[in-house]
Amino acid sequence: MKRFLLLASLFIGLGNLSAQSTNQVWSAHKAKKWLKKKEWLNGLAITPHSSIDKVQFATQYHLNQAAWDKAFAYLKNTDLNTLSTGRHVIDGDDVFAIVTEAPTKDYEKIAFESHRKYIDLQYVISGEEKMAKAPVGSVTVNKPYDEKADIAYYIGEGKIYTVPAGMFMLFFPTEAHRPSITPGGNKVVKKIVIKVKVVPENR
Repeated sequence: MKRFLLLASLFIGLGNLSAQSTNQVWSAHKAKKWLKKKEWLNGLAITPHSSIDKVQFATQYHLNQAAWDKAFAYLKNTDLNTLSTGRHVIDGDDVFAIVTEAPTKDYEKIAFESHRKYIDLQYVISGEEKMAKAPVGSVTVNKPYDEKADIAYYIGEGKIYTVPAGMFMLFFPTEAHRPSITPGGNKVVKKIVIKVKVVPENR
C-alpha cells in the first residue's frame, strides 16, 4: 500500500512539473536569456528585432511550441525570394502566411491595427520598411474590432522602428502596430506575415 501511494505521489509530482513547464512564469531576465540563445530558431538565420516583447514571446512559444516550430521551419525551408504573393497554408488555421510585395506608404496613410486571435510575425524578405507600435490602451479606436477579420483599427502615435531585410517583428494582441511605413522613396518591399494562433495563458 505504501509503495502504491509512493508511486501515485511520484506520478502526480511529474504531472505538476509538466504543467509548470508549460505554464511557467517568465521573468524579463529569463525571457531575454532564452531569446538570446536562439535555440527556438532551429538553425534559421534571421534576426529578431530588439523591440520584441520577450516575455510574451517566451510565454506563447512554450504554450504552443509545435506551431511556432512549424512557422520557423517554413521560413527556413522555403525559398522566400520566389514565393508567390497571397496566402499560404502552414498548419490549417493555426499557422498560415500572407506574402506581399508592394511599395511602402507614407506614415499618415497607414492606420494602427491589432488582432486578438493571432500573433503577427512580420519578416522583411527584401527591401526595408518602418513599423510603429504602441500599447493598445494608449491609442484610440477608429474602427471597432471585426471578429471575422480579426482586426481593429486605431488612431494615435507610437514608437517607430526600422526593419531591414532579414529581420522580423512580433506583434501581440496587446500591441497596436502600424507596418509598411516608408523609410523614404516608397520603394517595394517583399514581406511575409506569419499568423500564429494565440494560446490563452490560463488554459
